[in-house]
Amino acid sequence: MTHSDPDPSETPGLEPGGGVRPGDTPPAESSTAEAGPQETYNPAKGWAKGPLLIILLVTILVAGFFVVRLVHLLGDG
Repeated sequence: MTHSDPDPSETPGLEPGGGVRPGDTPPAESSTAEAGPQETYNPAKGWAKGPLLIILLVTILVAGFFVVRLVHLLGDG
């Protein structure tokens, strides 16, 4: 099944030249932004100190492991 292009002379709501009258179009995206439920949870932006400290601690432990491993491998050489 194929769909052909609509004939502009038979398409309702078109102005001369192919334009569409303002009342014949769906609302723009900006006008539908408030259509949903009110958002009540708005967390603060940025990272808390706890997660940053945990990430930093894990990073230091992993880096320390590789430094000790490298020193151990070079010392046995």
